Amino acid sequence: MEATASISIAATTTSAAGPSRASDLVEERLVLWYFIAALSYMLISMTAGVLMGLQLIRHNPLPHWEVFSPGRWRMVHTNAIAYGFLANGFLGMLHWVVPRLTRHPVFSRPLSYIIFAAWQFVVLATAVGLLFGEAQGLEWGETPVWIDPVAQLGLLLVAINFGDPILRVKGPMYVTLWYFLSALVWTFLTYAMGNFVPQYCVTGSAAGAVGGLFIHDLVGLFVTPLGWGMMYYFVPILLQRPMWSHGMSLVGFWGLAFFYPLQGIHHFLYTPIPMFLQYGAVLSTIALEFVVLTVIINFVGTLRGTGMECLRNLPLRYFYTGILFYFLTCLQCALQVTMTFQALVHFTDWVVGHAHMVMFGVFSLWQLGMMTYLVPKILRTGWYREDWCHWHYWGSAGGLVVMAGDLILGGLFQGWSWAALQPWENSLQVSIPFWSVRLVAGLVMFWAQIVFVLNLYRTWQRSPVRDSLFRIDLSRADLVPAVTVES
Repeated sequence: MEATASISIAATTTSAAGPSRASDLVEERLVLWYFIAALSYMLISMTAGVLMGLQLIRHNPLPHWEVFSPGRWRMVHTNAIAYGFLANGFLGMLHWVVPRLTRHPVFSRPLSYIIFAAWQFVVLATAVGLLFGEAQGLEWGETPVWIDPVAQLGLLLVAINFGDPILRVKGPMYVTLWYFLSALVWTFLTYAMGNFVPQYCVTGSAAGAVGGLFIHDLVGLFVTPLGWGMMYYFVPILLQRPMWSHGMSLVGFWGLAFFYPLQGIHHFLYTPIPMFLQYGAVLSTIALEFVVLTVIINFVGTLRGTGMECLRNLPLRYFYTGILFYFLTCLQCALQVTMTFQALVHFTDWVVGHAHMVMFGVFSLWQLGMMTYLVPKILRTGWYREDWCHWHYWGSAGGLVVMAGDLILGGLFQGWSWAALQPWENSLQVSIPFWSVRLVAGLVMFWAQIVFVLNLYRTWQRSPVRDSLFRIDLSRADLVPAVTVES
């Protein structure tokens, strides 16, 4: 418990030799830029999702435009979320959290701006390449071949920029930094494994096995450690109390490191991949659910006795709504990964609902909660409309509940249709009502993000520091006005 309590100390004090203001440590304008970029890609991704949703109910608005074909926009939908929204949001979060916990700035401020520009180029070039038919044949790894070396170099620069202040920490590190440092290494290795090994080194079922590992490790070794680390930083600050158990947080860390890399092949059960690998993936997945459960218990234990704060504190509500979705995802995954259950739900919309629940319901809601908390601090003013923030929450969370529930139920009907050996067309007819509900739920979620972006823009308009947020002077240490180092 003593080690966990250090977050309140690290977040509110400064070493005698270190900077005395957060502005000396944190490039706050860059945090905002990353958030704006992330939300922009969220809107692009959801636009692609709407086009796909219309196609599924036979109302494709652009049927004769090859560049707008649903298959290509589907890849834009997934890549814009993974590399556009989530990656940009996490990079902004790292710029806020790492200097505060380490008491050291990033390795190079000019490099931070280079990384920002380079990463936007990578994401935009990927989207353009996908639309013009240059995708690789790997799920979540469709980035064009000529983009991969640039993205790999960018990930290396990110690791250097944030790894330097973390490695300069003397003495014990708070668990957030454990997760961040590991994520920097794991993400670099995972991207290389998924985008170079199947392309140049292996083929056939071996490439399928590597692809399965990449699909899941992108979530488990990139998104998950950054998301968990983010939560271990912000939740104690919002609740003004230490984590319930520092030891349990380390159980989660080592469990993630040991079990997650082994389970990706569960995406390819009942394939020519050797059965011992498939059974190993099933067992490691079930084991990981217990690891995730320790993380959930830790955060619920931290909330104990202060549950009403979730009603009064909107960012905290986002965080714990994500925790609830995490529990449901954990329970669902432990069931669906078994060979018996997979025989029914494999390749159905059940899996799509599961993916939306974890990627949007957990990690995207966590990021949106973080943005809801940090944007007023960066802009030095309250939200333009507090009620719009609540609309955003209910549209996002409520829309996801409907979408995920609809897809999971629709997936069961699809599986039953296939198990009964009915004609393929029957399963399509059964699915259309579910796909219609999915489209409506997606439009509600899309509307919620538009409300949030508009609220952010109007808040920026009345910000007393709005002009300074778009002026860069790399020769100065205090690039933004001074703030209190409380979070």
